[in-house]
Amino acid sequence: MEKSFQMVAKTYQGLEDVLRDELIALGAENVEMGRRMVTFEGDNEMMYKANLCCRTALRILKPIVKFTANDPDELYDAVRDYDWESLLGLDSTFAIDSTVNSNEFPHSKYVTYRVKDGIVDYFNDKYGRRPSIRLTGADLMLNVHILDNRVTISLDSSGEPLSHRGYREEQTEAPISEVLAAGIIMKTGWRGDCDFIDPMCGSGTFLIEAALIAANINPGIYRKSFAFEKWPDFDRDLFESIYNDDSEERTFAYKIYGGDIDPEAVAIARRNIHSAHVDDMIEIKCQSVTEWTDNAPEGVLVTNPPYGERLRPDDILTLYRNIGSTLKKYFKGWHAWVLGNKDEHFTAIGLKPSMKLPVLNGSLECSLREYVLFDGSYNDFRADGGSVGREENVHKEGPKKVRRISDDEWKKETRKFGSDRKHDRKHDRRQERERKEWGFSGNDDFKEKEFKSRSDRKDGGFKPRGDRKDGGFKPRGDRKDSGFKPRSDRKDGGFKPRKSDERRDYGVVRSVSDKGPSLPRESEYRFSDNKMRSRKGWKRNDSVASEED
Repeated sequence: MEKSFQMVAKTYQGLEDVLRDELIALGAENVEMGRRMVTFEGDNEMMYKANLCCRTALRILKPIVKFTANDPDELYDAVRDYDWESLLGLDSTFAIDSTVNSNEFPHSKYVTYRVKDGIVDYFNDKYGRRPSIRLTGADLMLNVHILDNRVTISLDSSGEPLSHRGYREEQTEAPISEVLAAGIIMKTGWRGDCDFIDPMCGSGTFLIEAALIAANINPGIYRKSFAFEKWPDFDRDLFESIYNDDSEERTFAYKIYGGDIDPEAVAIARRNIHSAHVDDMIEIKCQSVTEWTDNAPEGVLVTNPPYGERLRPDDILTLYRNIGSTLKKYFKGWHAWVLGNKDEHFTAIGLKPSMKLPVLNGSLECSLREYVLFDGSYNDFRADGGSVGREENVHKEGPKKVRRISDDEWKKETRKFGSDRKHDRKHDRRQERERKEWGFSGNDDFKEKEFKSRSDRKDGGFKPRGDRKDGGFKPRGDRKDSGFKPRSDRKDGGFKPRKSDERRDYGVVRSVSDKGPSLPRESEYRFSDNKMRSRKGWKRNDSVASEED
């Protein structure tokens, strides 16, 4: 019997639970979730299946050596001592990818260089020759992960990320990752037991991933190769038997519909759908979101609308209002899931979500929200036995009970995935600033501090206005420490009376209109020092700066 070994499946933040369930269903053992990863055990057959069948995995890594290193020299020595002949030949090629989270190793590229030096010096010392580095298509791909002083070197069995399915021939701007799309669909609970719609499909990623899930088609069958196919112990017969096994595929009894207002996007989606050979399950047309008026009595809608980077604010809000009105009028009995990244966009939808899930879409902190749609008022809906909630097979019998998430639970779950709301981050910064002012080092001391009244604070506290000697504000007439003076008396670079048409202190000459002189831009000021700039509080207006597209 083949010996089992430990493996690591990498994924996106927020999809760890979905990947865990996938690996358990494939027969993996000792499955445990981590941050952006799931560890498990199995043999070569399990490794082949994980690469071929997992919809939410980015890479499958096989750790080969673990050690501790406190500096780059110790890292080099440990790498040089490993028996690399068991994995590489003199004529082989290899590549290294490094992920570093350590104060001792601040630069991941330097880690890559030191690991490379250790490998090539191992061969140079023995044979006077060395394997070559190859950035793409290498015979052996190594992954180096460093956390503090703990180093793990693994073999990357996948090669290209598993999100590169192989069916996508073309793409629109900013397409969603195939792995993220599949993970979102699986989080909705949809498994092909009703109709599925994406009314803003772009290049068709949601549609194709939904078809693969509905028919239980392995997502890896479109790839040309995996990195493990170049390993010395690769079992081709075993892999071919797994690859050609379609006994778990099933017939899809419903329909997947997609659409987009952009004809070019529809054409790209059709080509990708044809490349994936799922044409018979998907129907796609060119139309706007407001034209989805004839739908089945129930189903699941999943969509990723534009985030507004390329649209005017009024246009993007109008789009989200149209989404909300269309869902309310024409999708009664459906579960709609919308992925977005701004609260004001969700507010424009005008519907109350039954579920909020934090999701990272690339570097953007997004939210996946579910809307359970029903006739009439919510009270009438509840009186008839309906509810909004999450259960097994949530969509088989129409809207059901979904777990309600309170504001506290939402904050807690959002922090878990590293995407705190802005006001939470501001609260933390404010608390840290106050802690420093009072000289506390820990949270407990800060919370237990008994503050005195304003008049009794001697350790940096506020005093009444009239008694402030430590830089506090004084009445306007008594300000001698760079306070503002009347307009006509300002000699320190302040503005002169409006009737003057020359501002010599700033080196700017402006014409005077009937309404008085217009204010010069910040770039036109001629400040002699930064003190005056900060005291005056002049800053460049954000609207003047050009936004990145």
